[in-house]
Amino acid sequence: QVQLVESGGGLVQTGGSLRLSCAASGRTFSTYAMAWFRQAPGKEREFAAAIRWNGGSTFYADSVKGRFTISRDNAKNTVYLQMKSLKPEDTAVYYCAASNSGYHLIPEGYEYWGQGTQVTVSS
Repeated sequence: QVQLVESGGGLVQTGGSLRLSCAASGRTFSTYAMAWFRQAPGKEREFAAAIRWNGGSTFYADSVKGRFTISRDNAKNTVYLQMKSLKPEDTAVYYCAASNSGYHLIPEGYEYWGQGTQVTVSS
């Protein structure tokens, strides 16, 4: 069992930066692939970024590539999402997710989810 708690969301102006954190409980965190998804009002949840269990590989949606960086610290049971050059279209609730079957681009591939943290980018 893994419990995930996101933090770091907030209101930022266009072009600004935020760093999201996702703290995980459980001794097996280091064996899980981790991902960030986001969901804007009226839209489906979409993939943003993922990282393998050892941090050796990362994956990004085209919409965030070059602006977002996912990383993890297995000693701290934490995964991060550094976001820069934020745009109004990045406004969404951001969710952290964990998978014990490798990374996936769809929400159905993840067994555990956090409660989400709101990111709002003003124009």
